[in-house]
Amino acid sequence: MIRHAAFLAQVSPEAAERLTDAFWKSAHSLDQMPQRCPWLTKAYFPRNLYRFLMFEKHYMILFQIRDQTVYVDGVLDCRRDYRDLLL
Repeated sequence: MIRHAAFLAQVSPEAAERLTDAFWKSAHSLDQMPQRCPWLTKAYFPRNLYRFLMFEKHYMILFQIRDQTVYVDGVLDCRRDYRDLLL
């Protein structure tokens, strides 16, 4: 996320600001009913382990809920093949 925002800031500081604001707004929204987010159902992810929340069209917050605590495991750019992150 930091790399994306830093790169974007070189092109458009306003767009980078929007991206980071959208991330924080989305992440903080997980305080309220994180179960509202769907399960990630990609074949290469364990079933019913990760949930996701999309923001800014192309970005996904990947998280787990354990004992009423939300753990954010990653922020993914969905325009990229993220299977390589798992290897």
